[in-house]
This record gives sequence, C-alpha cells and structure tokens, in this order.
Amino acid sequence: MIGKPAFTLGGFTTAVACYAVRIRRYLHSSDFHVHPYVKEALDSGKPVVALESTIITHGMPYPQNLSVAREVEEIIRANGSVPATIGILSGRIHVGLQNEQLEILAKSKIVMKVSRRDFPYILSQGLSGGTTVAGTMTVAHKARIPVFVTGGIGGVHRGGEKTLDVSADLTELGRTPVAVISAGVKSILDIGRTLEYLETQGVCVATFGESREFPAFFSSQSGFQAPYHVRDEEDAAQLIARSLTLQLGSGVLIAVPCPEDQAASGHLIEEAIQQALSEAREQGITGKELTPFLLQRLNELTSGESLKSNIALMKNNARVGSRIAVALNKIQRAQGWRNDSPQNENVSAVPRPVVIGGINVDFIAKAREATIVGGGQTNPSTVRQSFGGVGRNLADCLSRLGKTPFFISIMGKDEHSESVLRYCKHMDMSGVLRLEGHNTATYCVVITGSGEFTLGLGDMDIHEQITEQYVSKFKENLCKAPLICIDGNVPVSTIQYICQIAREHRLAVCYEPTDVDKASKPFLSDSWRALACISPNLQELRAINQALGHPVPADMPSTLEDVVKTAATLAYPLLRELHWVVVTLGQHGVLVCGRNVDGRLSLHPGTFNKASAAGELCAIHYPAISVPVEEIVSVSGAGDSLIAGIIAGLLAGEDTDNCIRLGLLSASLSLRSYEPVSPEINSTSMSMARLKAQRWPVAKIWKLPLAQGFAPGTCTLE
Repeated sequence: MIGKPAFTLGGFTTAVACYAVRIRRYLHSSDFHVHPYVKEALDSGKPVVALESTIITHGMPYPQNLSVAREVEEIIRANGSVPATIGILSGRIHVGLQNEQLEILAKSKIVMKVSRRDFPYILSQGLSGGTTVAGTMTVAHKARIPVFVTGGIGGVHRGGEKTLDVSADLTELGRTPVAVISAGVKSILDIGRTLEYLETQGVCVATFGESREFPAFFSSQSGFQAPYHVRDEEDAAQLIARSLTLQLGSGVLIAVPCPEDQAASGHLIEEAIQQALSEAREQGITGKELTPFLLQRLNELTSGESLKSNIALMKNNARVGSRIAVALNKIQRAQGWRNDSPQNENVSAVPRPVVIGGINVDFIAKAREATIVGGGQTNPSTVRQSFGGVGRNLADCLSRLGKTPFFISIMGKDEHSESVLRYCKHMDMSGVLRLEGHNTATYCVVITGSGEFTLGLGDMDIHEQITEQYVSKFKENLCKAPLICIDGNVPVSTIQYICQIAREHRLAVCYEPTDVDKASKPFLSDSWRALACISPNLQELRAINQALGHPVPADMPSTLEDVVKTAATLAYPLLRELHWVVVTLGQHGVLVCGRNVDGRLSLHPGTFNKASAAGELCAIHYPAISVPVEEIVSVSGAGDSLIAGIIAGLLAGEDTDNCIRLGLLSASLSLRSYEPVSPEINSTSMSMARLKAQRWPVAKIWKLPLAQGFAPGTCTLE
C-alpha cells in the first residue's frame, strides 16, 4: 500500500512569496497617479499609511497646514511606514504628493473639498481638491492601502436629528474596509448620535489605550463610551486583521485620545463651539462649508489653543497609525495576505490567483415534490433568485476563504448587473466589464424536491465577449498569478490564449469544465497540454476522453467501486500531461489523481518533468460529507465550492488531506444554502485547526495504471 501522499504547491509557495504586490488600476490611468515611492512600497509589500488632504486645504491656515503636512509625513516614516498623502491636482487623483504639490494645495484658495460624490465632477472639470475622510478612504482602498490616519472624522452635526446633516464619512466607514486612525470625531459634532450612527452602519469602534472613554477630538474625554478598546498597536493590528479576514465590508475606527499635555480645556472648547454654531446659524452656513467655518472660528475664539491641540493630535495619530500599519503588515506577511477588495478585498501580500469565467443571474425553481410531472402541468415549487456562474462561484468562494482572486468576466449593462455588483461587493469585481447593448447572462434551473438538477435554460451569449483581446489587458496579473482558473464558459480562442501564456511563462492553469457540452473546449487542440489540472465530474471526464479519441464506457456506473474505477481509468491517460485530475463524484465524494513522487504529489511544474516523470500514478478517493436529504437546498454550487476550497488549501500550502477537507466542507455548506456559495464559508469558521478537530471518513488509495492491477488500500485521515 502506498504511504499517504500529500498535494502541495511545491515551488509555487516559494516562488509566490518572492513576488511583490502589484497595484491594480481601479481607475483609468489618466485619472489616477501613484507616486513612485508609494508604488515601490506597495510593490515590495512595505506598510503604507494613507493621509487626507482636506486638513491641508480646509483644516488649517497657511503656513501651518504645509508644515504640519510635512511633519506628519516625516513622523509616518520615522515609525516604519511610507506616507501616501492623497489629493487631486488638475483633475487627477494623486496617491502620494511631492513637496511642490503639497505647497500648491496648501496655498490655493480655490480648491474643493472632495468626498465620494464629488470625484466625477472634479475630475471631469480638471479641478483640484483636498480629499475628505470619505474621499480618502475610497482612494486608499482602491490603491490597496488598509490604514488611513486623519485628525478627526466627520459625524452627525448638532441638531442633525432635524437637519439630517450627517457626514458621508460615516457611511463610507460602513462600506469601505479601511482602518481609520483618528482622535475620534470632531467635538463640534454630536458625539453620542455619531456613535449610534456608526453602530447602525456596522462599524467596529475601539479606543486606543486602557480606557473606553471616547475622545472628543481636542479633549480626551467626551462623556461617551466606545464599544471596545485596544491596548496597543499590536492589539489594534489584530483587530484590523480579523476584520479584513472576516470580509465584513466595513471599516474600523480606532479613536486615539489627544495627549493630555496638549489637550485643550473641554470647557473652553465647548463655549467656543456654542458661539461658533450660533454665528453659523446667523450667517446661514451649512453643509460642507460648516466644518471649515467652525474650525476657523474655534481657533480664533480660543486664541489658537484649538489649533495647537489639532496639530498635536494629528502628529500623535500619525505616530500611532504608522506603528499600527507596521504591526498589521507583519500579520499580513505571516498569513500571506493583505487588504485588497473593493468591498473588503483582502489581498495577498503575494500575487493573487486569477479566475476567468462566467457570471450568471440564476433563477432556481425547486419543486415541492421529489419528482416533477411533465405535460404542461404546473408543479408547486419555490422560485428564488441567486447569483452564479462557475467563474463567479469560484471567485466568490476563494474570496470568502481569504484568497481574493482577480476575477475577469463580462456582464451586460442592465438591471441584472447592478444586482450582481451589489451582491458581490465582498469580491474584487474590478476586472469585470459591463457592456452596453448586451444582456447579463441568466440561467433558469429546475430542480426536484430532493435537490436533483432536472432542467436548465440559459441566455449565455455574453460569455462569448470574454475575448482574448479583453483578457490580454490583464496580462501582468496573469503572469504573476500563482494559479489561473478558467471555466468552460470562456471561448475556445481565449482558452488557447491562456494556455499559450501558461506555456511561455510556466504558469499553472486549472480548467473547470462547467458542463458536458463545454468540457472538451481545451481538448480540441493541443492547448490542453499546457494545463496543470482539471476538475471534471464523471460525465465531463468521459466527454474529454471522447474528444481525445480515447475509449469510453457506453454506460455510466452506479456502484461506488465501479464509479471510482471508471473515473481512475478515464483520468489515467490525461496524467501523461496534467499534474493532477480531481474528479467530482457528487454523493460519492471526490477522486484525486496524480503522480506519487517520494510520498508527495507535487503540483509545481518545475518539479514535474513530463518527459521523464518518476513515481507511480495513484488515485485517492475521499468520501463526501454526509448531508441529510431534507437539508439539501440546492446542488448547483457544490462542485464549484469543492474545487475553490481545494484551491484555497493549495494556495495556503496545505497538504492533500487538508485541501480536500476544506473543499468537502465548502461543498457541504453549499448544499445547505440557497446561494451557490454559502455565506457561512469564511476563513475563520473553516480554519485548519477546526478542520483537523473533526472526525473524517476513511480515504482509499489505488495504484495506477489499472493495467497492472487495481489495488485498493486504506488511509485513515487523522
């Protein structure tokens, strides 16, 4: 009996760790400029801290605004991070500003305050502006910067329950996964209602230090308690890291009290605030002009005390924020990931996998009875909408497991695509194009009351637009990816292009056949020889062999041993070129086929010489996790979740057993979910420690080729 083999990424793990983070172009290149020193830091995986620019343009008078901006950047550097001040100059967003550019913003009298809503107008008119907290968060997230330092965030204005004057900073914190390090909210605001609003938005708020007393910007005391507190930089970094891992889609607010020796008197500030508010009402000052007016009047009414405190707290925030970024960076490097998705994009500190495939809006009709009656009769059923497509499912599951891929696909520009984007906000959808005049793919599925697939109707023409020309725009992403996954919805010419790139750059490509009709696409030419692996079901594997001219059984087997034997027989000839074949067997589990070299089945192309491969071929059968029939909701995404779980394990460097366990558990959760990929799948609930703690069924190992005997053995999964 063969000793228990283990799949590994082999050289992938080492090679991947050597690559740098690559900034993805979320905005058009003419709109977005990353300063070379910031780009170099991001490329090399160094900690970077984002800084806003309204504190320069609207928060302080000249020349203090310029000197403070420069001092804050220097403090960031001195504490181990790279500063990236974000601003807009002549209709272009800059991440990282030169001294001359800082001076332009500091001196200008006509710059605008730029929040999320203002970007289209400011850029289209070629104007300059300072980015608010909300605007800076938006850009920082797109630039892959997870930590942002500011003075204080906006909030609910006093009297906001009547005026509805609520800062966009709060809603941005609720939808953008960036950690904001600030001195709480500005004391000119209604702090209590602001904290309530942040709770409504689902924002995790913690004070920095030993106390939960929420700071009042100029003062360390506000009379309000934060929900939580973090004692030091490491504690804060752990909280931020966990928030990103969970992919909640919201930001984190770390409130840092102003140093006591620099804090202004709370009584003095409150009196000045009341007077400034009264003057603002008399002059009819509201909206985005209110905060700059109040801050200026506070400085005047307190004889400069408020400005001194403002400068002190900003410098203190920079020191604390830089150290938090350093601590977070260490965690990310240790775990192999960094924050990187449009909603909670949790990107790897190494290049990410790429998924290329289809997006569907699925309408699933599930009959109430175990059998469906034909002949025009209406079958009582429940009809639900969900979001599928093999490529989308793979990218979804990988994202939930903390391996956020770069996803390439195409949708129509219609109401369906809007729904898809809302649902997929936890994924990186920046590689997904929306085409005018085309329909988003839709798929209608009919399943029995027991969860069995019966009929599918689809409008899939849009998938033909995933052309070689479009995919080639992301060649850099492809060439740096540790693994590329393609589904069968992709046109043949595009598959051939990917295989050509894979051959030239020694890339690992996994092909998910999608269905019987599409399974043979790569096998219509020699393109398939560049693939590293495939993940068909038994019917798809039969179709692949048929396309290659290999003998295939006339009838599909039904018993477990016959199913496994047939799958192994059909996989065997493909292993002369492929590194491994995973055959999904539905209720029978999964069969993993590969080459046993020194007790391991390596996936790394550099360790597997096809012409003179040593080691014998073997197949390992892993039984499925038993799910009671009454708990099965749908089978539509189980196979995709299985493969995504296996890939996530491989990318994490796990051995075969743990990879398959992760895949099987993902599949079992999918069976119980109305969505193809269960929302319960995440990297925390499915940690390796939890997987290893469960009892697992016994796996069986067979030697190949079958011509030399079909020799089953057993291998207990510990």
